[in-house]
Amino acid sequence: MKKKMLIFIVVLIVLFAALYFVVDYKNKQAVDENDNPYGKSDLHQATIDQLDDPNYQNQILPDELDKKLENGKSLTVYFYDPTCPHCQRTTPILVPLTEELGVDVKKLNVLEFEDAWNKYSIEGTPTLIHFENGKEATRISGGQTEEQLRAFFKENNITE
Repeated sequence: MKKKMLIFIVVLIVLFAALYFVVDYKNKQAVDENDNPYGKSDLHQATIDQLDDPNYQNQILPDELDKKLENGKSLTVYFYDPTCPHCQRTTPILVPLTEELGVDVKKLNVLEFEDAWNKYSIEGTPTLIHFENGKEATRISGGQTEEQLRAFFKENNITE
């Protein structure tokens, strides 16, 4: 009886190890195949799952954002976390709306770039910040409806 139990446990461990290696290989392959916009290979699983989702394109890296702001550019940035339920509800509303309004909204994944939380005083996600001449002009935080987002863009005269 002990021998059968030992064999069962060994087989179970081997199966879990094999499963781990298969999933790890597939994730690395997905990161390589999808023109990874994050500039790093050790992505969180939630980010990997969104690599080819059209709602999560138009990424901006922290260094690129810093450079644009230092140069006094005006731009709108959507700070989000792929694991955030509010972001998961807001993003599918925000992206089509910005396309309709012709607003170029860059996206910054705070799960991958945690320094953004402190650097831009992000208290929660999602947070949408509009910068004018390299300085923060306005922001809106938390889950938003289409009407609230539309009003935010209109009231702040945000167009690209």
